Amino acid sequence: MPDLVAVLPLVGIALIFWLLIVRPASRRQAQLRSVQQSLEVGTQVLLAAGLYGIIRSVDGDKISLEVADGVVVTAARGAVVDVVDAEGSK
Repeated sequence: MPDLVAVLPLVGIALIFWLLIVRPASRRQAQLRSVQQSLEVGTQVLLAAGLYGIIRSVDGDKISLEVADGVVVTAARGAVVDVVDAEGSK
C-alpha cells in the first residue's frame, strides 16, 4: 500500500501533462489536417512562410497559389496553416 501512495503523485503529474499539453496539441493537429484536406480552388489561405494567396489549382500534395496578379507559386499542401476570408483575417 505505501508503494501505491508513492506512485500516485507521478500518475497525477502524467495526467495533468496529458490534459494540458498532449490533448490540446493533438486537437490542433487534427484541425489543421482537416483544413489542409478541405482546400478548394478559389480559397484564400495563409502559408507557414507568411504568404497569403488564392488557390488556383490543387494536385495531390501540391497547390498552385496566386500571390499577386499573374504570379503563381507552387507550394506543399502541408504548408497551409489557415484559411482566411477576403479581408485577410481568420
